[in-house]
Amino acid sequence: MADYTTPVTTAFEFQRRTIEQGQTALKQGVQFQQRVGQAMLDSVESQASAQRRGVELSQTAIHSYLDAVESSVPGMDVPVDEIRTAVDEQFEFLLENHDEAFDTLQAEVSDGYDTYDEMTEEMFDALDEQLSMLVEAHEDLETQSVDAVEEMASQAEAVQQQVQDVQEQATETVQDVQEQAVEAGDA
Repeated sequence: MADYTTPVTTAFEFQRRTIEQGQTALKQGVQFQQRVGQAMLDSVESQASAQRRGVELSQTAIHSYLDAVESSVPGMDVPVDEIRTAVDEQFEFLLENHDEAFDTLQAEVSDGYDTYDEMTEEMFDALDEQLSMLVEAHEDLETQSVDAVEEMASQAEAVQQQVQDVQEQATETVQDVQEQAVEAGDA
């Protein structure tokens, strides 16, 4: 019997590979998003540090300016000290708020990132389970399809054999009739 099932089996294998490759591509896409999220989280820390250094540099620049005013203008010691104290208080307040803001931002981003990771993990677990069910159903369908093709091929071969048998009988009958006709013509 000829192998009629190879194209069917090949098609099903191709479909399964396509499904599995789609799942792999989806996972890789989500993993890329996770890496981007982690990079963003890491950048919040760097940005906070850079901004803090910028604020501190501004404070140092103002102190340098006040030092220059104090040394170049006689009698400015007391007013400059008062200004310096006020500036330091404002910068201290600014830095505290800066730290709180970035701590809050980092905590929120981190919580969001963790939530995203958890949801992604749950989604992939569900997707894996559904994919397993799909592949199992797909394999069952393949088995049924292969069985149907084999049955159809078997029936086609049986019909072909019957046609050959009928042709052989017809040929024998024609030969018998011809022989009888020849015998009748000879008699």
